Amino acid sequence: MPRLRWPLPAVLAWAAAWLVHAAARPALGALTALLLASAVGAAASLWAAAWWRRLLIALGFPLSLLLSGTAALPAWAWLLPLGLLLLLYPLHAWRDAPVFPTPRGALAGLERAAPLAAGARVLDAGCGLGDGLLALRQAYPGARLEGIEWSWPLALACRLRCRFARVRRGDIWAADWGDYQLVYLFQRPETMGRAAAKAQQQMAPGAWLASLEFAVPGAVPQARLQAQAAGGPPLWLYRLPFAPSVAVEATPEETN
Repeated sequence: MPRLRWPLPAVLAWAAAWLVHAAARPALGALTALLLASAVGAAASLWAAAWWRRLLIALGFPLSLLLSGTAALPAWAWLLPLGLLLLLYPLHAWRDAPVFPTPRGALAGLERAAPLAAGARVLDAGCGLGDGLLALRQAYPGARLEGIEWSWPLALACRLRCRFARVRRGDIWAADWGDYQLVYLFQRPETMGRAAAKAQQQMAPGAWLASLEFAVPGAVPQARLQAQAAGGPPLWLYRLPFAPSVAVEATPEETN
């Protein structure tokens, strides 16, 4: 999906939500129309890169409807759009990365820098809507691809979109990474120390940890790949075990 210049994605999402609301309200009633239109905004928010943009897109329609005064709804009904947002972004997952779709071409050359045997198990830890799994499939068509996602609506959507992979709802930090030959992450800088410590504890020697955009603090990567698109994020590759001189430990903040 081509990236649109901000704030055009927000404007298009709000316009689509208002169209759905206008079409649904005469036939389905005000409350159902609110839910459907808010769901459109919440789904559209997944394509935004920054968390504050996702929030603006998701809450733009219900807030504009509230301020317009055109909807005669009970006070509790305005909690429903917030419920939709929490369904997509559960509180448990807020300390991890929100939905960051893997850009097209971001994993180009991964199969050459980190070769894997046919049938190797590869995990997309925090697979979201499945963009990372699609990119991993291009790199490793013979691998057994798996994805873990905490948000069950996103896990369901990813499962439907990536039928070639085993996708399950779960906590990436509680899952065992020991049986995977490569674990792919698109996380936050604050969680990379925790990810590296988990990889060191659980993954076998020779396995790979691949991180898009964010490097492991204090560790020397085996390779650094640059995305095909100009200005795209780098892909950092680390092979287990990390050198003893650059061993990584999770900080107390990351383990809470």
